[in-house]
Amino acid sequence: MTAGDPELKKAVGPAPQAAVPKLSNLDEEVARPLQAPTRSTNIEDIRKEGLTGRQLRMARRTAQRHDLPAQSDFDAVHLLRQAGIDPFQRSNLLELAPKSDGVPQPAQVKTGRASRPQLPQRHGASDNLPALIPEEDPALRRAREVERIQQSIIKRRQKKLALLGLRLAFFVGLPTLLAGWYFYTVATPMYSTKSAFLIQQNSEQSSGGGGLMGMISGAGGSGLSDGSSVQSYLTSIEAMIRLDQDHDFIAHYSDTSIDPLARLKADASNEEAFKVFKKSVKIGYDPTEGLVNMEVVAASPEASVAFSNALIGYAEERVSNITQRLRDDQMKGAIESFHDAQIARNEALDRLVTLQQELAVIDSKSAAASMQGQILALEQEVDQMEKSLAILMENARPNTAKVNALKTSIRINKDLIEAKQAELTQTTGGADSLASKNARMVVAEADYQTREMMVQAAVQSVEAARVAADRQARYLATSVAPVRPEDPSYPRKFENTLLSFLIFGGVYLIMSLTASILREQV
Repeated sequence: MTAGDPELKKAVGPAPQAAVPKLSNLDEEVARPLQAPTRSTNIEDIRKEGLTGRQLRMARRTAQRHDLPAQSDFDAVHLLRQAGIDPFQRSNLLELAPKSDGVPQPAQVKTGRASRPQLPQRHGASDNLPALIPEEDPALRRAREVERIQQSIIKRRQKKLALLGLRLAFFVGLPTLLAGWYFYTVATPMYSTKSAFLIQQNSEQSSGGGGLMGMISGAGGSGLSDGSSVQSYLTSIEAMIRLDQDHDFIAHYSDTSIDPLARLKADASNEEAFKVFKKSVKIGYDPTEGLVNMEVVAASPEASVAFSNALIGYAEERVSNITQRLRDDQMKGAIESFHDAQIARNEALDRLVTLQQELAVIDSKSAAASMQGQILALEQEVDQMEKSLAILMENARPNTAKVNALKTSIRINKDLIEAKQAELTQTTGGADSLASKNARMVVAEADYQTREMMVQAAVQSVEAARVAADRQARYLATSVAPVRPEDPSYPRKFENTLLSFLIFGGVYLIMSLTASILREQV
């Protein structure tokens, strides 16, 4: 790597400018009244030239050599240039060295003053001064410093990488190797049996089941989630206990052929066995399709199939009993309503018959209509007779016999009309009037008709309840039957080992980040 290497320049940055000594505040206050305006301007120009510290010190010594009143290094350069002396010429540099032969220097000849050494001299120094050692290139020195720093950084990074690799090997690599050894050599092969079943209901509908039937059936099955209920039951401790009673689930997982991590203790409690049961029986429910997917894991293919068939049987039994109480309640309520309506109708009919026997009227409406018809006929006949009588009375000498006969007929008919009207509206001889009888009969007949309509509605309700109960009936349809597996499905050696690596790596990453944050805070 050379001094002009762009990577080095990029890492180090631009080359630092030569350090330029600056006047203190006191020097500036002292120098300000002594400097002319042009000198101040020239000094600013000299400052912008970028002279090095070595050159400024040489200019100060040269000004002292020529007895020039320089207030600062830049003022020394300014005064020397005004006197026509270049402080950076080789000849001026040699004049700064002391002479032992007593020969006057050019500056002494010019100024006529004795030379005064301004720099300290070493005792016993040889008269022959050694040659000036050239100053080292700052770019090369900077390059060496950068290279030294880079080597130090590389060593530190190598050390940190070595420590990081050691920590990763201990906290991540070693646990991953142990997990892989367990999955590949120690873990017991487990066999998986998959099945799927669908919970269906009867879709029978009746054309006569209008409003009430729809309300009953809708109230029974609107918010029911049979799949979730079956899923909850199959993953419950109740199903595990029943499976253990029927197929010795705990004894199967307590077998000594199963590896220690997956094996149950011989005297394991139901809670401990239930933890294994939840890992062995995996059930998923799809609410959009109503499909229940079940996977049963066991140490042998035969046990896996037996457990799966048993759980499907439990599910079918539970599905059959889910709505049994609802169906019974619906039918019971409808039948009770029907019986009550029949009893009320029979009582209304008895009251109607009793009233007919009491009033000696079968149909009060017909009797009233017949009576009104007779009255109307008599009134028409009276009108006709009155017209005939009026015609006879227009004669000069009317027939007295006919006139008397007509008058007698008119009087008799009017008496009959009054009698019949009185029979309709008035009570005669302690008997009720026909209007009163008619009103009582109308009420009795209306009550009977109402009860009859209630009986018909109850009949429809019973039919609707029967249809709704049939629709609420659930049954389990097996979509995928359990099949005996031939190859073990678990453990998944590579996937589990990779997962272990990711888990240990994540734990280590979290711990390292936590330690770094705590170290930063401390």
